[in-house]
Amino acid sequence: MTGSDWKRNIILNAKNLIGWRTDRKIVVFSVDDYGNVRLDSKEARDNLDADNITVKSPFAGFDMYDALETKEDLEALFEVLSSVKDLNGRNAVFTPFALPCNPNFEKMKESDYQEYVYESLPLTFRKLSAINPGAYEGAWELWEEGISQKLLMPQFHGREHINLTTFESKIAKKECKLRSILNNRSLARTSSDGEKIVPISEAFGFWDFEENNRFKHIIADGLNKFEEVFGYRAQNFAPPGYHAHPVLYDTLRKNGVRFVDAALISNQHQGNGRYKKQFNYTGKIEKGLHKIVRNVVFEPTDDRGVDWPSYAIEQTEAAFRWNRPAIISSHRVNFSGHINPQNREKGLAALKKLLKEMTQRWPDVEFMSANELGKLIEAE
Repeated sequence: MTGSDWKRNIILNAKNLIGWRTDRKIVVFSVDDYGNVRLDSKEARDNLDADNITVKSPFAGFDMYDALETKEDLEALFEVLSSVKDLNGRNAVFTPFALPCNPNFEKMKESDYQEYVYESLPLTFRKLSAINPGAYEGAWELWEEGISQKLLMPQFHGREHINLTTFESKIAKKECKLRSILNNRSLARTSSDGEKIVPISEAFGFWDFEENNRFKHIIADGLNKFEEVFGYRAQNFAPPGYHAHPVLYDTLRKNGVRFVDAALISNQHQGNGRYKKQFNYTGKIEKGLHKIVRNVVFEPTDDRGVDWPSYAIEQTEAAFRWNRPAIISSHRVNFSGHINPQNREKGLAALKKLLKEMTQRWPDVEFMSANELGKLIEAE
């Protein structure tokens, strides 16, 4: 075994050493960003390119191919999730960590973007169904069908995928890049140009600690909107980029959240550029909330030369070796085809291969949503 193989093996096993144990082979797909408007269309992407606007992202696919899920995206995803059955005869299930609201581009444009206005996700789908019926007509109804068939069991990712302090700062400075993005009915990251502000997509990131007071209102309002949109209270919370200070946990708990996703090692901002490292593990309790740490990464359209199905199997095998559930982290962009259908085809082909390998290798595998796993952990 080479030095790099040893290092890889140590990492695979080390992240499973501590945490909640089970003899059951449980697999959870936690998939971020559903319901979020990012790029409106290929035309919007082309317009931004023509304006020489470079959008920044740690994963280039977000700003090349990520768009609100279309009817075809959902139909193709449901077909793949339904292609396998687990020990209990259940199909694979996604837990979409979703946003119930998006910016209301029309209303904001009326005020020259001086006022932030949001709208509910069903309204966003209705508008896009009128603008682009071929892509979006019937998409929200398919969302509802996916929930009723337990192919999708959404949980809370925030009210909207936008940091309002950063948004307001950029608007006050009349930043042309952001205005062009908004004029194209899109929302993507741009550089901070040295400002002490967080990326616009990090909804609960902050520079001044006092900004958390505003987040408490946004979270309470967002959880109410989540219930209005999806028909039930969210029990799980996965903040964008894992950026949410524990000072928000009391608000989350009081509004129905019981489980929060956290990074294995969190670099927790304390304000004004001061950070504190925190170690997390699945089952850890903080301020009455159970932490859940994802231990498998699956980003099949992230083109870094990784055989993603094989790598996910390897990570799942390590989790099961240590009697841990396999909690798979992914993003909607991997299954998004509105801007580039080949992107969706690549992601879903990898997902189908992964699911087939899982059910063949582990006939006793159990597919579960993140909140179902949380309840098992909570009960012990």
